[in-house]
Amino acid sequence: MKRSALVLLACLASMAPAMAETLVTSLSTYRVAINSNYTGASLVLFGSIERDARTATRAAPYDLVVTVRGPRRTALVREKEPFGPLWITRGQRRFVDQPVYLAVVSSRPIADIAGAPVRERLKLGLEAEFASPLPGPNIMGEDFIDAFIRLRRQQSLFQEDPEGVVFLTQNLFRAKIDLPAIAPTGLYEVETILLSDGIALSRQSTNFEVEKTGFEQATVVLARDHGFLYGLIAAASALVLGWLATVVFRRE
Repeated sequence: MKRSALVLLACLASMAPAMAETLVTSLSTYRVAINSNYTGASLVLFGSIERDARTATRAAPYDLVVTVRGPRRTALVREKEPFGPLWITRGQRRFVDQPVYLAVVSSRPIADIAGAPVRERLKLGLEAEFASPLPGPNIMGEDFIDAFIRLRRQQSLFQEDPEGVVFLTQNLFRAKIDLPAIAPTGLYEVETILLSDGIALSRQSTNFEVEKTGFEQATVVLARDHGFLYGLIAAASALVLGWLATVVFRRE
């Protein structure tokens, strides 16, 4: 699979227009299938930096940041405090239309690649992703943003790897993307940004899809498109299983 991806990458690179630095990327797979024994997945992004005569003598080294953003959802984070034997909600923050999965892999630490203004403008890194005002009421914003990022990190849904991009040669690189088992289905955007001396030189985007297959997908489709029939089947299955359990226990 990796060999075919590299071959495809070479073909795409040969068709790239000659204009300063140009990024050409290819994923090891564009479809991640979730089945009954799914425990997560790993993808590899292969890339090439195409240079023209104007950039052949560039002295400063290249830096790369790959950001993977999963399907967007709305999340609610609550802050609770003890009140006697109970826990009461002290405040809450709604994060509207935010990626459920967010991974940032780079060739070195983000802070060493670019200054804060550039990181915020290009959304490089987890903190920069939430640096600009978010939709929804802003109640104790910073504390809630920190809690939101921390909770997603604990679930491996938010990740940062400052050594995740590896240069194979001066102009060829690869980046590993890890998906946890709880990563949601849907479309994932992969954005690659090339920088040098803290300046963005090129940007390229691609995507892949995570989807259920086999029995899991059939169940989802049945529940979504034929809710009444799904309910009848579920009820009948419960009755049959209950009857079988009764028969077994009577024999014992």
